[in-house]
Amino acid sequence: MKKIFLTGLLFFFIAGATNLFACEFEFELVSEKKEIYKVGDEIIVHVKVTFTHRVCPLAIADTKFKTKGLKVVGTKDWEEVSSGVYVRKLKLEVTGTKDGKIQLIGSRTCDKEGGFGSLTLKCTPVE
Repeated sequence: MKKIFLTGLLFFFIAGATNLFACEFEFELVSEKKEIYKVGDEIIVHVKVTFTHRVCPLAIADTKFKTKGLKVVGTKDWEEVSSGVYVRKLKLEVTGTKDGKIQLIGSRTCDKEGGFGSLTLKCTPVE
């Protein structure tokens, strides 16, 4: 009996963990990949957002982006490539950080847990 209970508990834990977020973020560098970026370098990133629960009360346009050591200099509109899957390109310029870590963070906040994703790269530290 105890074994059945533990197996059931494990099943619910795993099933719950797979749907922790309602939206999944994926980031892919389109521009030339570098080990370390310099101030002024331009980076083009392909962002993909997938609605895991398929129906989201939050519009894709309400997706928020924050940057650390980067400045958004251009964007393309969101495009739905399949049901619940959206893509967009962002053009970023490296402004640098003291610690040499630059970051693009995407987030969605809704009543279905939202979603979060980030891309972290290295740059030459600035003073």
